[in-house]
Amino acid sequence: MYSLSRTIAVSLCLASWACTGPSNMDQSATSPAKDIHSYANTAEVRVTHVALNLDVDFSRRSLVGTATLELDGSAAAVILDTRDLEIFAAETSPDGETFAPTEFQLGASDPIFGAPLTVSLTPGTSHVRVRYATSPQASGLQWLEPAQTAGGKDPYLFSQSQAIHARSWIPLQDTPSVRAPYSAVIRTPPALVAVMSASNHPEAPRTGEYRFEMPQAITSYLIALAVGDIAFQQMSERTGVYAEPSVVEAAADEFADTEKMMQAVESMFGPYRWGRYDILVLPPSFPFGGMENPRLTFATPTLIAGDRSLVGVIAHELAHSWSGNLVTNATWPDFWLNEGFTVYLENRIQEVVFGPDRAAMEASLEVTGLHEEMATLPEKDQILHVDLTGRDPDDGFTQVPYVKGMLLLRTLEAVVGRERWDPFLRGYFDHFAFQSITTADFLAYLEANLPEAANAVDLNEWTEKPGLPSGAVVPQSDVLTRVDEASQVWLAGQNPASAIPLKSWSTQETLHFLSTMPVDLSVERMAELDAAFGLTGAQNAEIISRWLLESVKRGYMPAYARLEPFLTSVGRRKFLDPLYTALAATPDGKKLALQIYAKARAGYHPIAQTTVDKILADVSDDD
Repeated sequence: MYSLSRTIAVSLCLASWACTGPSNMDQSATSPAKDIHSYANTAEVRVTHVALNLDVDFSRRSLVGTATLELDGSAAAVILDTRDLEIFAAETSPDGETFAPTEFQLGASDPIFGAPLTVSLTPGTSHVRVRYATSPQASGLQWLEPAQTAGGKDPYLFSQSQAIHARSWIPLQDTPSVRAPYSAVIRTPPALVAVMSASNHPEAPRTGEYRFEMPQAITSYLIALAVGDIAFQQMSERTGVYAEPSVVEAAADEFADTEKMMQAVESMFGPYRWGRYDILVLPPSFPFGGMENPRLTFATPTLIAGDRSLVGVIAHELAHSWSGNLVTNATWPDFWLNEGFTVYLENRIQEVVFGPDRAAMEASLEVTGLHEEMATLPEKDQILHVDLTGRDPDDGFTQVPYVKGMLLLRTLEAVVGRERWDPFLRGYFDHFAFQSITTADFLAYLEANLPEAANAVDLNEWTEKPGLPSGAVVPQSDVLTRVDEASQVWLAGQNPASAIPLKSWSTQETLHFLSTMPVDLSVERMAELDAAFGLTGAQNAEIISRWLLESVKRGYMPAYARLEPFLTSVGRRKFLDPLYTALAATPDGKKLALQIYAKARAGYHPIAQTTVDKILADVSDDD
């Protein structure tokens, strides 16, 4: 997932399993890790296949139907994760064909973890079927009114299952330590199209019934669904874009380099093993830059800048096809195994496709963002292998697993050189393919297969201690150094703002310039920049978001007119979190934040609502 900071059918397969993925692969590299965020009794019984049969009811804002789970193991009961589900019945079967009612019990609900669903099993049970309905407030679903879409005529639904939101729309073992293939039958209003993180058929007629298969074993957080007026445009033989009809052409042009990205990462780290790689551009309320749902990345429309300058997010989500989807963190404290590796691969992809200067700029900006956020984090949240006991795993989605994790891999690479590091990393993906692993599993593999690197770096300091180790190999960008030089000349009063070559800069250069302005920059100097470059009128989502943030920090009031239109038109947490936080830092800003949020909240995804609710939790109208 491209979180607060952000980002091939294969013609040749090394073996048959390389394209289809083994359904009987060992689910974890070692004995199953205990997942503190799941009620599931996975040591006794594990789900090996999920079959969904669901009706999409926009009038009730509910999915209604069944989830049939194939089981492996012997136990008197299977415990499933749920959140705000209405359970109508549970049934068991010895063969997946004939079902009989069984007893079930829904336990007490926890605000973070939901409620355990205990289903009694009889000897010989191989399948459990649960009849249920989702709540209109399901944390993993967002139901949009027609006015919230680009087309304005039809409603829209999309899911966001990471980290533990799958349980809000499917009763299952909601833990990344369990992997299973899935199938689905989804019934929709006749005018709408359903797509999933599975086999999609863009030419399928709009019959109101859609069937899906995901043959590879994936984790629960990668099960994804979207329903709306969705069109498709092919980009290459194995890539394409799904989006609303008015958006699809621009999206396909923006993401036209996807095939080049796929070929780049395949040449370095092995074949793409998921068949197709398509991208679904969602309405603006999608809370993240992207989500790496296999075969169908979900992406924010804020990436469509018109110049392909923000497609690093696509490189990031594509990279997850190796790091995260193929080799997965077994528990959420191990999240850096997904994101640190993916940021590293993202940067390597950009280096090949867009050149080393672009890659160095992107990496440098990520490190700047890491330092900015770490300055606000308690030490416990600066640790890669973070302790999330009793906490929502979404709390761990900071820059630390993403960028500190990437820096660890860059540091290991520097010890042995790419000529040895790249074969090691490719071997890592092959060795753990379709498995969920822990930090300990990775470190053991590193020590066994690249001992020089393991011995040259204090791995305990990197993974178990706060802060950034002094020996970290940090990327350097000559291009951004020249931006700094131009900035210093202007700040010293030697040139007017109009002499800054900002109009010829890339998005990354502009973002660096804005993010490194001194904290005591006067509103007069802000006005000079605005007059020279029209920053308050910027249409690039990244640039206007950063300009608004710097304006709020300095009280530059002319930019405030863009705050409400921006915050009511996007739902991406990367933009919402810093802007609402900055506004809430002053009494007047708090008042404005509350006024804007009162208008915007209904259009935000539940995950984004939770984020902003926390920021403004101690704010009252009397402040």
